[in-house]
Amino acid sequence: MQNFKGKSQAYKKCKQCKKEYMPFSTLQKVCSVSCSLEYVRKEREREFNLETKKLKERIKTKREWVKEVQVAFNAYIRERDAGHPCISCGRHHNGQYHAGHYKSVGAHPELRFNEDNCSLQCSACNNYLSGNIVNYRPNLIAKIGIERLEKLESYNEPKEYTIDDLKKLKQLYKDKLKTLKARAQ
Repeated sequence: MQNFKGKSQAYKKCKQCKKEYMPFSTLQKVCSVSCSLEYVRKEREREFNLETKKLKERIKTKREWVKEVQVAFNAYIRERDAGHPCISCGRHHNGQYHAGHYKSVGAHPELRFNEDNCSLQCSACNNYLSGNIVNYRPNLIAKIGIERLEKLESYNEPKEYTIDDLKKLKQLYKDKLKTLKARAQ
């Protein structure tokens, strides 16, 4: 079809209702006034939600960031060790699995995000047997080797994370998780 200037125009798909229409100009995104009103309303809502998200991120405390990084880290550990038995009891079961720390986060916060310090652990060992450390250690030696275990058990420099560090860590573990899931498919 040709417009009034003699140029050929193609049909477009409405960004709102997804129906095909003949645009009056090359900048037109929707087919009608009602679609335009709805499209603008949704765009403003998206912008508002994005701005709200940015504002919420600015006022997040360091503790909230640590929690978010811990969630991403634990998800990565569970995916990394998926299919393996519990590090402590060696059982496969249908229950819930945790990302259990060899050296507890309370006693050794500097090892909170150390991948050698964390393995797949059944909820029974992690919650009710306080990590079942007696059985955890020999299985951890088999998993990572005595040198890396001795490094965990020796003095580790305290870490003081900034909010920027925590943001980067969260993204790092989200990316690592995404990579693991992509390989599994």
